[in-house]
This record gives sequence, structure tokens and C-alpha cells, in this order.
Amino acid sequence: MESIGVLMASPVNPYLEQELDKRFNLFRLWEYPSKPEFLKSHSQSIRAVVGGVSAGADAELIQALPKLEIVASFSVGLDKIDLPKCKEKGIKVTNTPDVLTEDVADLAIGLILATLRRICECDRYVRKGLWKKGDFQLTTKFSGKTVGIIGLGRIGMAIAKRAEAFRCPVSYYTRSEKSDCKYKYYPSVVELASNCQILVVACPLTGETRHIINREVIDALGPKGFLINIARGPHVDEPELVSALIEGRLGGAGLDVFENEPYVPEELFKLDNVVLLPHVGSGTIETRQAMADLVIGNLEAHFLNKPRLTPVI
Repeated sequence: MESIGVLMASPVNPYLEQELDKRFNLFRLWEYPSKPEFLKSHSQSIRAVVGGVSAGADAELIQALPKLEIVASFSVGLDKIDLPKCKEKGIKVTNTPDVLTEDVADLAIGLILATLRRICECDRYVRKGLWKKGDFQLTTKFSGKTVGIIGLGRIGMAIAKRAEAFRCPVSYYTRSEKSDCKYKYYPSVVELASNCQILVVACPLTGETRHIINREVIDALGPKGFLINIARGPHVDEPELVSALIEGRLGGAGLDVFENEPYVPEELFKLDNVVLLPHVGSGTIETRQAMADLVIGNLEAHFLNKPRLTPVI
């Protein structure tokens, strides 16, 4: 397969790059100063694109690659891939579900604990030598709090099971009620936010879910409520979130994702009721290797005319 051209849209994982280099003729798009010139020179040899969280295959890239057969995403999310365009041109798409579910769900619970119990602030308090001047302020209990989850797919369900272990009543919002689900369903995000103390965003990013967390939802969650986002940054209207946190209209937030990554609103840096992470939901050695192996497995299966491991289309 060494003659098959594979284009990596952005750096995602050193192990994946190394393994792709062994198997294919790998092009790293970010190494070329002129993207149009590169695409013009290599458009006939590239048959696969590997994308990730920050870059995938938009309509422009797809149009520029007439020999493109498959887009393999190093992510469960598909928001960086133009799926209608892929369908139109008969291009196959794969992603990396399941292997990252446990890590992302673990991190969601970690963010809840860190935000409510102010763990990061406690750490800074000790490191600055402030403990000898007096005890740290009281924080907020997690066990028993009502948890609302937007999106009850693999990751949402894994978060719900973990929340149950903390004796938290769980409710959820999805586009339609799940008939076999034991958790309480709310038909709108505002109703869900009004009836929970911790709101977790765990749904895919689509046109419908962009800014699903707006001012109305934030105000429904209220000054004692907490927002946790481990999905995608554009789910949240970021300026509205920032103003709500500054004004005290929201109790706190735990954020692994942001609207314009890696840029984070600097106003958040000054707030002690916010925990900020650099999009590391699936960021363990074990899971990133499993994701890379799945990308490679999907590409190899496709080019050997075998069933893909995790097909999307």
C-alpha cells in the first residue's frame, strides 16, 4: 500500500503518523506553505484523508481531490467533515467511536468534581503557602446533585452510569425520547436546565446543536447551577457563558472545549469557579493508541476491499 497517497489534514498523534508512514505515502498538509499549490501538484495521488478535531475534509478539500475514496476521522465527532459532499461523491467516512467513551466519561466526572469542589483552586492555595493563614473556603457537594445530560449516546450513557454511582438523579434531553431509557426525559434543553443542578453537554455538533447552550438555558440553570462541556466548543454561546459567570448568573463551569480552540476567552482565566482543560477528553496514552489503530484498520480494510471497522457512510 506504500504507493497509496494519504493526506493528514492536521497533526493529531505521533504514533498514528509513524504507522501511516510505514504503510502509505503520507502527506502532512501543514508542512506545505501553499495549500493550493500542494493540492494542485498531488491531487491525482491522494486517495485518503485523515482528519481530527481541528481539521478534516471540507467541501473545498474534497473538491480538490478527485481521487479521494475515504475520509478517516481520528475522532468520534464528524463536524469537520462535509458529510453531504462525501455522500454526493461516494466517498466513504469512518470515525473512532467506543474506544474513547470511557475516557471522556471519566473526564466529565473529573470536571464535575474539580468544578464543584474547586480542586484546582485548592491546589493553588496550598502551593502559594496560603493554608497556614487559614482554612480554604467551603465548596459544593457533588453526591446527590441532579445531573442533566444533553445527548444520551455512548458517551452520555457512560456519564449517566457514573453519576448514578454518586447517587445523582439523572435526566436527559435528546431530539426524541428513548423508549428503553430509565432516566427522566425533558423535551427541551431549557426544561432540562430548569430541573437539574449540573448540566452536561455530550451531544454531537450539528447545525441544530450549535449554541444549544444560550442565554435562556444558562439562566434556567441559574446561579447555583454548573455547566460541564466535554463535547464541542460551539455548542455553547461563549460570550453569553462568560458574561453569566462574571455576573454570577451561573454557579460555575467545567470546560474541556471552546469555540475557537486553542484560543480561550481571557476573562475566564481570572475566574475561580471555572476549570479549563485543553480538549483532552480522550487524551490518554491507551485511548489515543486505540484510536490510531482504528484509523489504520479502517484505511487498510478499505484498500483491501474488506468491511470497514467503524463505517459512518
